[in-house]
Amino acid sequence: MLIYPFKVSKITQFVLGGFIWRINEGEKKIYLTFDDGPVPEASLWVLRQLEQYNAKATFFCVGHNIDKHPRVYQRILKAGHLTANHTYNHLSGLSVSTDEYLENVWKAEKLIGTRIFRPPYGKINPMEYLSLKKDFKLVLCDVLSGDFDKSKNADTLREKTLRNAQDGSIILFHDSIKAIPRISDILPVFLRTFTEKGYTFCTLPYGKVD
Repeated sequence: MLIYPFKVSKITQFVLGGFIWRINEGEKKIYLTFDDGPVPEASLWVLRQLEQYNAKATFFCVGHNIDKHPRVYQRILKAGHLTANHTYNHLSGLSVSTDEYLENVWKAEKLIGTRIFRPPYGKINPMEYLSLKKDFKLVLCDVLSGDFDKSKNADTLREKTLRNAQDGSIILFHDSIKAIPRISDILPVFLRTFTEKGYTFCTLPYGKVD
């Protein structure tokens, strides 16, 4: 069984303050993020859900998937969403050398160009962190939906995600085939619930590097 926090504690956010965990704007905004795409089976479904609520999101894309599915990637951009870097091959920063990891990140960045990065699995070593921090906004999240977790009931994940989200939250979802059975239950309810509460869904407030 996977063990992870659905809500990242304020202590963790403070101790690891070099990462962006949430955005305190006080304007009833939520920042939806989607990891691991683009893949047609999941990403296009997510785009349809977002369109229904005029919701914008940030997609942390795997470079290899961009090369495999360039039309899906362009659909994300044309819909007004932001794309960001999730390495080229979805690498854990603890499983390869620092040089190999950094090379993989920059390979993906050639396709994306926003200088916004989220490490897959949230795993990155100190040398990788210090190097990437010079050039990238390093974004994690304060709420994990758990949509990747096959061991969890979708009803439980939906309830926890709804309960933990708040103004300024960065929510982590996945536009991946593995997540479809759970995100298909969580995301529509999440969008409807927070729209009814008067929230808007925004891209991360970081622009594209020229």
